Amino acid sequence: MDKEKADPGGSAAGHDLPANPQARRYVIAWGLALVFYFLEYAARSAPAVMIPELSHAFGMTAVGVSAIVGTYYYTYSVMNLVAGVALDRTGAKWVVPMGIFILAAGCFVFAVSNATAAYVGRMLQGAGSAFAFTGAVYLAVHGFSARRLATAIGATQCFGMLGGWAGQFVVGPMMQQGTGWQTVWHFLGGASLLTGVLLFALTPSGKRPPPAQTGGVAASLLRPYKIVFRNPQSYLCGLVAGLLFVPTTIGDMIWGVAFFQKDLAFGYRAAVSTASMVPLGWVVGCPLVGWMADRIGLRKPVLIGGSLVMLAALVQLAFLPALIPAQLTCFIFGVASGAAMIPYTIIKEANPDEVKGSATGGINFLTFAVTALVGPIFSRLLGKTFNMENNLAHFRSGAVFWIVCVVLAIGLSLLLRETGHAHKAGQSPVPGRK
Repeated sequence: MDKEKADPGGSAAGHDLPANPQARRYVIAWGLALVFYFLEYAARSAPAVMIPELSHAFGMTAVGVSAIVGTYYYTYSVMNLVAGVALDRTGAKWVVPMGIFILAAGCFVFAVSNATAAYVGRMLQGAGSAFAFTGAVYLAVHGFSARRLATAIGATQCFGMLGGWAGQFVVGPMMQQGTGWQTVWHFLGGASLLTGVLLFALTPSGKRPPPAQTGGVAASLLRPYKIVFRNPQSYLCGLVAGLLFVPTTIGDMIWGVAFFQKDLAFGYRAAVSTASMVPLGWVVGCPLVGWMADRIGLRKPVLIGGSLVMLAALVQLAFLPALIPAQLTCFIFGVASGAAMIPYTIIKEANPDEVKGSATGGINFLTFAVTALVGPIFSRLLGKTFNMENNLAHFRSGAVFWIVCVVLAIGLSLLLRETGHAHKAGQSPVPGRK
């Protein structure tokens, strides 16, 4: 007990309520990290509604633009590993603001009207964005109790997806009314700079002396990931989350508007509105799914249940489109997609306390490595085959691609170990452990 009191920043997550002012400061910083996450998701999704403008500005086809947009996920996945270990070693004071400043730089560079700058800007956006969710979860772990952690993580993702919704539903009409695409990126860059300054000013230092290690600095930096990646559950969490994410990050946020426009003959505004229902559904689904998992004290039933609803929504949209309006189906799909956040809770509960930041970095790396691999495959198979004689068949082919991903995720979910507090409470106590 004395050890817990001596480490107020690190022990808050083990109590039912924030026990001290330091924990409350982490909650305030977490609130600012939510703004960071909102902005990075807006930057992530905004290109989907400006593909024609970007094609004209960069002098390339829509598939070429999608390749530029997709480079975001390469740097995003790799830099999550850096973000996780940096948070575990130095705390959030310097690390999280640094991430949002990199995001701001990427937004400004992307606004330069040429393809080379767009590549660099998009990679900077991905690199900086890697610190948003990982940093927010790190701050949540230090500010909230273990019983409220899944709810806090769900609320974090809710704010991110609200940004994803704004990046489509708000930016799309703005551009239709004459707002330049470069103006959008200037605004995102400026808002990121301001948020970064506030984060640096208000985030607790939480700096801990690095633990004594043998083997030098490199071994010390790699040690947390050796722990995380030696755990088979970590890989399962990353694969499940990745397979549940790709229908939204690639299927909706990059290709959704184009598929609704070209295959189903939706007008631009209707296509944007329909595609934006998926991230709006996440706004509801992420905290709801997290709350349900905390309420029943189990993770797997909520994860698999949400995945089954995702599967049903995809099947209905592709093969029974007249049954439910597309906007409602996309919203239901988005709500159920909140299940993709459950593996983020599981991986933190399946790994030791001292590698919580690295666990989040590890699952984000695995999740978006799946995205980085699947995105080009989908683009090659279906992004180049618009204007087929049978547009409905093309749309259904895209849906089947994502159906396969969700089915694989459900199968892998069955292999995950339950980590919820209700399951732990039902286990026989281990002698010598409290």
